[in-house]
Amino acid sequence: MNPNSKLGPALQALIRRADEALAQALPAEHLPPESLHRAMRYAVLGGGKRLRPLLVYAAGAALGEHGVVLDAPACAVELIHAYSLVHDDLPAMDDDAMRRGRPTCHIVFGEAMAILAGDALQALAFELLAHDIHATNGIEMLRVLGRACGAEGMAGGQALDLAAVGRKLELHELEHMHACKTGALIRASVRLGALAAGADEDTLDALDRYAHAVGLAFQVRDDILDVEGESAVIGKTAGKDAAADKPTFPSIIGLDASRHRLDELIHAALAAIKPFGERAVLLDELARYAAARHH
Repeated sequence: MNPNSKLGPALQALIRRADEALAQALPAEHLPPESLHRAMRYAVLGGGKRLRPLLVYAAGAALGEHGVVLDAPACAVELIHAYSLVHDDLPAMDDDAMRRGRPTCHIVFGEAMAILAGDALQALAFELLAHDIHATNGIEMLRVLGRACGAEGMAGGQALDLAAVGRKLELHELEHMHACKTGALIRASVRLGALAAGADEDTLDALDRYAHAVGLAFQVRDDILDVEGESAVIGKTAGKDAAADKPTFPSIIGLDASRHRLDELIHAALAAIKPFGERAVLLDELARYAAARHH
């Protein structure tokens, strides 16, 4: 199943734009070291929702920016996301053999090459962002992406996730963990698109409220799908979190309360972008998609 089949034509066109930019940014397979480059391209170009680059483009569009200035941050956040998935799937982490409906990177290329591919993707993300951004906001954009990746973002969230296995977390602890692990890069995606478009502080604050709610909603939906979904549909192993005794929204507050929390978060996201009116149509669509997706 195409993970993006429920998205409208404008977002579908932006997915194609992101895919083309990513394919061009990644090193060619025939260049040495070939095995590393094949692993990098396999990790990035093998499908996926492209939610993070879409958020970059949508945030820029809400501020009237549609140009090539958005391509570098869009590629950068997707490269970071792909690297995080490669490393998360490793036996020492989540130990998963399936991602995006096919074998994970370490299954195909071996653990050592998968680690190197993840490392190289992270480095390439910062290289792209540093090379192709406006000087006005360039340093701030690099800082935003670095913070989203590090101990206060994805890496910290993954550490909290590993420490939480077998524990009964409070809801606020679970939400903080996911605000780091998943939400930080989603918030960075929106902020990078806004910075590339020259947003002021009030605009950045409104978009950050939107992004925080969408990031958490995405994870709540993910946890619901882990309970209700089928592996062939969601593209990864269903029931994996429960089998690993990892805390999830349904395990802590139940399925019905998780659905209610999802509704609350989407309402908050849409309220945050209401002042933008029709300019935020893509952000609106992405928020609703995050809540209703089946994969």
